[in-house]
Amino acid sequence: MVSRKIVLASQSPRRRELLSAYTSTLEFMVDNSEERIDENATPEEAVKALALQKAKNVANRAAADSVVIGADTMVFVDGETLGKPKSEEEARQMLRRLSGRSHFVCTGFAVVDNRNGKEACGVERTEVKFRSLSENEIEKYIQSKEPMDKAGAYGIQGKGALFIEGIRGDYFNVVGLPLCALSEMLKKEFDIELF
Repeated sequence: MVSRKIVLASQSPRRRELLSAYTSTLEFMVDNSEERIDENATPEEAVKALALQKAKNVANRAAADSVVIGADTMVFVDGETLGKPKSEEEARQMLRRLSGRSHFVCTGFAVVDNRNGKEACGVERTEVKFRSLSENEIEKYIQSKEPMDKAGAYGIQGKGALFIEGIRGDYFNVVGLPLCALSEMLKKEFDIELF
């Protein structure tokens, strides 16, 4: 169990739940600054940059002895980003687009150590295969409200799991925090062991 103060720069309840299992000193601070993405960046570059931006912004407000973790997850299909749907119709369009095919989920993660200013970034990419969805299934899922606060309009850890035919890569990456890669970075770069 981690003894140093860990600050998660995220408002995601899924990330909070995942990381809470490994530390009793976890705090949460949200970065409300405007996200800036280089339009020429690859998906991997974009999520890494956003994760580092969040971690650094929160580190500026966090205690001097804390370690700050930032993360950003995006869903990509045909090279296009599918963010959080702004309406039910947008969620409907996203789910139709994902139906019966594969897409990619990329999560960038960044760590900033306030004791010495050291920072490190990583990225994880997971392929997710949806089964074909009927219009009725899409409508029922939208009515559940689950798609409305999730990138790509679905949550693999909720009702959306019923649509997932398979994944290639880290399941927790799709949830929003690649625990294996993050724990390896913390151990190697910051001498912090989650387990």
